[in-house]
Amino acid sequence: MTAISRYRNYLPTLPKDMQKEVHARMKELIAEEREYCDRGNYSHMAQILTSIALYEVLQKHGKTEEEVYTIVSEEMWKFLDPSSMQKLAKKSFFLPLMKKIVPFGFKKGSGYGWRYTWHRDDPKDEFHFECNACIYAQILGRRNLLKLGAMCCHADIINYGSLPYTDFIRTETLCQGGSVCDFRFVRHKTDAGDGWERTESI
Repeated sequence: MTAISRYRNYLPTLPKDMQKEVHARMKELIAEEREYCDRGNYSHMAQILTSIALYEVLQKHGKTEEEVYTIVSEEMWKFLDPSSMQKLAKKSFFLPLMKKIVPFGFKKGSGYGWRYTWHRDDPKDEFHFECNACIYAQILGRRNLLKLGAMCCHADIINYGSLPYTDFIRTETLCQGGSVCDFRFVRHKTDAGDGWERTESI
C-alpha cells in the first residue's frame, strides 16, 4: 500500500529502521481495518493507513505531535499536482465531463463504507453532490485522528480550488464536524477576478 500512497517519495528518506516500523504498523492496521480493505477502497486505504503509521512512528521516535502533523500534512500536499485538472478546466466541456466521470469514478473507486447523493437536475453551469458516509471520517474518527482526515479534505482544495473559470464551493466535511461533505462546482464565463471571486471553501 505504501507504494501507491502519497508518501511514496517521503518514506524512503526515513532511516531504514523507521521504514521497517512503518511497514510493520501498516500490516497491523490492515488487519485492524480489514472490513474496509476491499478493491474499491485500496487507494483510499493506502492514504489513510500510511498516514496513521507515519503519525505514530514519527512520534515514537521523539517528534512532537505538532511536528508530526506538519510533516505528514505537508508531505501529502507536496505530492499533489493539480496542473492536469487545471488544464482540463480551461475546456468548455469540463463541467459536462465532470458530471459523467465523477459519479463513475467514485463508484469504481469507493468500496465498503461510502455513500453519496447525486443530483441529476443541475443546471448546465453547475455540478454538485454530497458524500454522506466517508471512510476517512469513520476510521480516523474512531482513532481520535480526525485532523488527518481534515488534512485529506484540504487535498481537494489544492486539486479543485484554483480551477480556471470554475468556483469550487464546499461548506462542510464529515472530518471537520459537518453532517456531509458537500461538493459544488460552478462554471463561469470569465476567470476569477473578472466579475466573480473564488469562494473560500473548507
